[in-house]
Amino acid sequence: MVKTAVLQTAYFGPIQWYQKLHRYDRTIIEQHDSYQKQTYRNRCIIATANGLQALTVPVERLADGHEVKDLRISDHNQWRRTHWNALQSAYSESPFFEYYADDIRPFYERRIDYLIDFNEEIRQTVCQLIDISPAVEYSTAYLPADTAHDKTALTAVGDGSYDDFRQVIHAKHPLPDADFQPRRYWQVFEWRHGFQSNLSILDLLFCMGPESVYYL
Repeated sequence: MVKTAVLQTAYFGPIQWYQKLHRYDRTIIEQHDSYQKQTYRNRCIIATANGLQALTVPVERLADGHEVKDLRISDHNQWRRTHWNALQSAYSESPFFEYYADDIRPFYERRIDYLIDFNEEIRQTVCQLIDISPAVEYSTAYLPADTAHDKTALTAVGDGSYDDFRQVIHAKHPLPDADFQPRRYWQVFEWRHGFQSNLSILDLLFCMGPESVYYL
């Protein structure tokens, strides 16, 4: 049976998010859910000299009832410059920052209107860099869940079923995931703050380079 995962869209999503892309036969990215603040849809977490830092892509406010696929990215507060400067500050001393900088920098040099398109271009680039080729599609309607608190709940979709990680992989209130056991790898500021697990895929990429795939 084909194993299918359902994920939210993610801005340089956490390692756990990319683990699901890598391990599942098929991934459906939900684009018809309602936008909520403080989620990985438009936020990633990196490790800096001062501890964890959240980088948030500002979005234009929509009326109630609008879906994630309709979210436009805002140009508020020169966020692109802020994010790129933060990445340089956090990872310039990492082994692979310079190696991948030319692949990542363009996301902060050009304008993409919709968050869902921005995140998809990021996903494609990151998958190429870590050498995985997931089968990804987008929902054509909102996919209901049997329960918001159990990723093992299986709900019929097409001719199969799916594991729902939309509430499991959450920036503020993650739920248990028995299939994800974070593995330690070298981090730039581990000597100061200890190992920080499940950060943005960028942390793994800049620290481990071509070996990143072995941590998924």
